[in-house]
Amino acid sequence: MGDMDIQRKTSVRLFAVLLTATAFLFGGCSGTPDYSPKPRGYFRIVYPKKEYQQYISDYPFTFLYPKYAVMEKDNKQNFVKHLINMQDLLNMQFPQFNGTLHISYETITSKEVFNRLTEDARKFAFKHTIKATGIDQGIINFPDRKVYGIYYTIDGNAASSAQFYLTDSVHNYFRGALYFNSQPRLDSIQPVLDFVKKDMAVMIESFRWKK
Repeated sequence: MGDMDIQRKTSVRLFAVLLTATAFLFGGCSGTPDYSPKPRGYFRIVYPKKEYQQYISDYPFTFLYPKYAVMEKDNKQNFVKHLINMQDLLNMQFPQFNGTLHISYETITSKEVFNRLTEDARKFAFKHTIKATGIDQGIINFPDRKVYGIYYTIDGNAASSAQFYLTDSVHNYFRGALYFNSQPRLDSIQPVLDFVKKDMAVMIESFRWKK
């Protein structure tokens, strides 16, 4: 009889433990909302005030560029100049955005050189076709100051999102290509891209060849 009572008490205790665990399990599930993945988060970007200054140098051109950008000679210019056959290279650095507008300049010495440069600009833009969702071309035309060219808008997760060239069609050729020094993700860089594109527009509209 004693052994039977012990077994009965043990069974009751085990049943009580199982019942309590089951209650906690279902109680916890019933109060928990459906899980849904959260969108990817990004660091908050503080945009500087848009202020511009004149770029003045020995080059035969001048333009306005933002005060929060840094103009410098390309430190790899010898290798890159040989690679793309350009005379001079500059970088407009945007340190706070980890981006660079690569600038190149060359003197036009013949019609053949002019044709080669403009064709190279087209090739450099369209080499991003694999990653781009679209490439648009806009005509740049300021005949009063002899500034002509093409602006390439490259949509999608391409390494470069905007490129352009400017020329007087006779003596001078100037090209710019915007790159960000990070993996291209349009959803994360779009606000910064829109911000910097406004600076590029100011640069182009203020561009002048020196007399």
